[in-house]
Amino acid sequence: MVQPALFAVMVSLAALWRSHGVEPSAVVGHSQGEIAAAYVAGALSLDDAARIVALRSRALRVIAGRGGMVSVPFADVDPGGLSVAAVNGPDSTVLSGDLDAVQRFLAAEPRARRIAVDYASHSPQVEAVRDDIRAALAGIQPAEPRVPFHSTVDDDPGPLDADYWYRNLRHTVRFGPVVQRLRRDLFIEVSPHPVLLAAMPADAAAIGSLHRDDGDAHRFLRALAEAQVRGAATLHAVSDGRPTVLPTYPFQRRRHWLDAPAYAGPTGHPLLDASVSLAGGDGELVCTGRVARLTHPWLADHAVRDTVLLPATAVLELLFQAGDPVGCRRVDDLVISAPLTVPDRGGVQLQVSVGAADETGRRSATVWARPEDGDGPWSTHATGVLAPSAPAVATAPSEWPPAGAEP
Repeated sequence: MVQPALFAVMVSLAALWRSHGVEPSAVVGHSQGEIAAAYVAGALSLDDAARIVALRSRALRVIAGRGGMVSVPFADVDPGGLSVAAVNGPDSTVLSGDLDAVQRFLAAEPRARRIAVDYASHSPQVEAVRDDIRAALAGIQPAEPRVPFHSTVDDDPGPLDADYWYRNLRHTVRFGPVVQRLRRDLFIEVSPHPVLLAAMPADAAAIGSLHRDDGDAHRFLRALAEAQVRGAATLHAVSDGRPTVLPTYPFQRRRHWLDAPAYAGPTGHPLLDASVSLAGGDGELVCTGRVARLTHPWLADHAVRDTVLLPATAVLELLFQAGDPVGCRRVDDLVISAPLTVPDRGGVQLQVSVGAADETGRRSATVWARPEDGDGPWSTHATGVLAPSAPAVATAPSEWPPAGAEP
């Protein structure tokens, strides 16, 4: 049975977070997750919470096979013959109902996605087990929560008794509106996979605990470290057997090494930081620079199948900049012979060589690169031709239409 297993994972993760000093200032749950949230808040004992989970799961087996659920990536939706099961946020709504109505909706709405369940919770089908749920849970003893419990069922839920847990299964889950009220806080999702983070507002700070196929202690420690950076946890480093409190802010990554004197003149350009004229040449020069994801984070937006490439427009900019000291600000020709890959770590050294001028003033240019972590050979990535200036543009007549012109 999936729901009891999920409950066990959620309450265990909540205890694990608390063991590392992360105490919740409020709790909110989604559908079945409200049972774990009520236990974490102190509104239910562990025995009562486990009982509710087991009986709720058993009740769903009674209506299994008669319904289904679908999700749509928007909030303004006409449910047709379905019920609004959950309002997760502005970009996520869940509908539930009879199988025939689910199939009709899927056929009419191409953006809808079928959820892998065979029951229709949060719909009128749940009314078939109302009396059974109320009778089975009549003996639970809810308490006043020690941590604020924010219900997604009622604004003022009252005691979390048998009637409340029936409404929890029958009524719409209003998770999105509750998150909107709490979005100034840091959300930590305690689940085996962060399925709710996608429904969070864009400006809400939220982290998961575990991930599908990545649920070991290292995954949790990464989540704990992220909470540490956001000020929600305190981690310790062990030095000589003594714990040392780590800072609660991100590493500043300030460089303290002394720089060697720069014999090439700085350019002030974000890609090429220096240029030098070659001795004994006819205006030949070499420009040097460096690119990396850390220093040029915008490069990460230009990825092809998870490989970050230097955009062709950036290569064109390299030629423009290299041609400026010799008065060649026009690129007449550009051939990119090989893509320039930017690695995940470290950077890439750049060189742009500009040749001597021919009889028309045009100059050849070549873009070279190599990884900065070694002394390997330079690779050619682009070649081009630079020209002295833009072609002359015809000026308009001083008067229009010109004197004596015929229409």
